[in-house]
Amino acid sequence: MFREMRRKSQALSFDECAEILNRGTSGVLALSGDNQYPYAVPLSYVYDNTKIYFHCAQEGHKIDSILRNAKASFCVIDQDQIIPEKYTTYFRSVIAFGTIRILHDSEQKRTAIEKLTQKYVPNGGISNLKQAIDQEWEGLCMLEMAIKHLTGKEAIELAKRKTKPGV
Repeated sequence: MFREMRRKSQALSFDECAEILNRGTSGVLALSGDNQYPYAVPLSYVYDNTKIYFHCAQEGHKIDSILRNAKASFCVIDQDQIIPEKYTTYFRSVIAFGTIRILHDSEQKRTAIEKLTQKYVPNGGISNLKQAIDQEWEGLCMLEMAIKHLTGKEAIELAKRKTKPGV
C-alpha cells in the first residue's frame, strides 16, 4: 500500500520518528486541493502516538479539501543543515500518512485542543488554559489525523555517524 524506502540505510526507526514528531513545532500538511492541485499548508500540531491533532478555521480551503478526500500526509523537518562545500544538506525529516477527520464530539475536541495548548504553553496554568479555550470554543475546529504509515529519513552522513561511534 505504501512505498518502501529506497535507501533503507537512511531510514529512521519508529522511536526516532516519534521523537522528531514530539519535539517539532510545525510541519506541512498536504491535501488534495482544488482542481486536483496538491494543497500543502504549514501548521502547528501535537503528536499523540497514533494521531496528530491540528486546529483551524471552520471553513476554507483546508476543510473543503478534507471533506472531498480525507487522505493526507504531514511532513516535519527536524534538521536541514546546509553543507556548501559538499553541495548537500544534512537533513532529517519524518512523513506521516493517514486520514483526517473533523472532530465534532465536544469531549474529543476539548481533549485535542488541551493537548495542543499544553504543547505550546506548557506553563500556562490550568485556569488560563480553560479560559482561553472557552473564549474561542464556538469558532474552534479541531482535526485528527489517524496515522496509517510513518516514515523518516536522514542524510547518509548522519546515518553513518550512528554506525561509527566518535565520528
